Amino acid sequence: MNWRTAIGAILLVVAVLSGWSLLRDRNKGTQATADDGSVDYVLHDFQIVVLDDQGKESTTLRAPKLERSRADQTLDIATPVFEMPGQDGNHWTLRSETGWVSAKGDEMRLRGNVAGDSPTQGNTPPTTFRTTHLNVFPKENRARTDALVTMTRPGMEQSGVGFELDSKNNTYHFLSQSKGRYMPRR
Repeated sequence: MNWRTAIGAILLVVAVLSGWSLLRDRNKGTQATADDGSVDYVLHDFQIVVLDDQGKESTTLRAPKLERSRADQTLDIATPVFEMPGQDGNHWTLRSETGWVSAKGDEMRLRGNVAGDSPTQGNTPPTTFRTTHLNVFPKENRARTDALVTMTRPGMEQSGVGFELDSKNNTYHFLSQSKGRYMPRR
């Protein structure tokens, strides 16, 4: 056996071992990223219109990302924008950093820098409220929180701990520690 044959045999063995090692590592990488079963599906840059039992719009949702949990069928949403129609068809707009929706869609939880804005048209003066978290019940056209809320509208600023909103009747009330400041229009 000459030296060229010996080197060729050694290189062949090294090539086979390298190929086997690469294939083995590739399979390990695939197993590590396999679906763990926690998410059914993911939506990106979407809009969903939810209808009530009579076929009328109850809520519209827009967001850059939604994930549905396989285990309990709940939804986790990044920076959601919910629109809830009022009695006159105009919409309250609710925004937050994150959102969660129950499996039946009867409860939404908005968390982080929650902003609520009244319809810009209609009988309601422009109204905004800000809080840290808000629970929304779209089938009942209600929203509530136990956190500090600051609400402003032309000529008035109110704050309080705990807040309830009825978007169907365009009414709200603070639950405790309510304070108001009226500012005359100039």
